[in-house]
Amino acid sequence: METSKQESRRGRGRWKALAILAVCASPIIASYLTYYVIKPEGRTNYGAILDPREHPMPALAATTLDGQPGGLDTYLGKWIMLQVDDGGCGEYCQTKLLQMRQLRIMQGRERERIERVWLVTDQEPVQTLLLREYDGTHLLRVKPEALRAWLPVEVGGTPADYIYMIDPRGNLMMRFPKNADPSRMKKDLGRLLSASSIG
Repeated sequence: METSKQESRRGRGRWKALAILAVCASPIIASYLTYYVIKPEGRTNYGAILDPREHPMPALAATTLDGQPGGLDTYLGKWIMLQVDDGGCGEYCQTKLLQMRQLRIMQGRERERIERVWLVTDQEPVQTLLLREYDGTHLLRVKPEALRAWLPVEVGGTPADYIYMIDPRGNLMMRFPKNADPSRMKKDLGRLLSASSIG
């Protein structure tokens, strides 16, 4: 009888020890589960944040494809995804056009808050096929020197390497890297739209 009481006490003691161990270990287990299984998103941005005070929007003296005066200020009040390329629009240019179109679509109901703009840096004609395929992208012709003075680049880069973001007040505020990952761009864009009440 005494032996069974001792065994019972020992059993309860083991359970208490296990419970204490579990309580102590649970934060470590939770952190491992969170990091390796749930994999939460950090609050870091994929795109490089730009200081708008250092890159105020200039008067670009832009024109539409048919030679009429135009400008980025036409799209103030909305978020602008901006790309820069010559009128020939090679493979990488077309990749960016596709990314901008798809990124806008992926925002669902929020897509109406976004405009897509292609700044054409020469007088070459733009293929009609591209205009049809990327209908909804606004095209403006600008002098490349005006863009080089405005759009920041990495060492050795050119404005044509990137997709830029302009906020609804006209502030240049983000630059996505060259050959950017669309899924990570989508997350950045989603955060911008959800965090902002403007545009």
